[in-house]
Amino acid sequence: MDATFHPLTDLFKQLGLPSDCASIKKFIAAHAPLDSLTVISEASFWNADQKAFLREELLKDADWAEVIDLLNIQLREPR
Repeated sequence: MDATFHPLTDLFKQLGLPSDCASIKKFIAAHAPLDSLTVISEASFWNADQKAFLREELLKDADWAEVIDLLNIQLREPR
């Protein structure tokens, strides 16, 4: 596993989403709380390419996995 840490801003860029702090907060607010039975990579708000990226990076436990887990936690917090 690569020891590179990616911040949320980099993950959002990688997913092709607006990556400034305000946009990230808005995205999380719009989609939280994520149902406890839904795997983050299968959430309905991702497109097919985003789902594939999230799924592959988590399965490989790649350097993106840590920040994907962080986003997963934030999406599950009640608002």
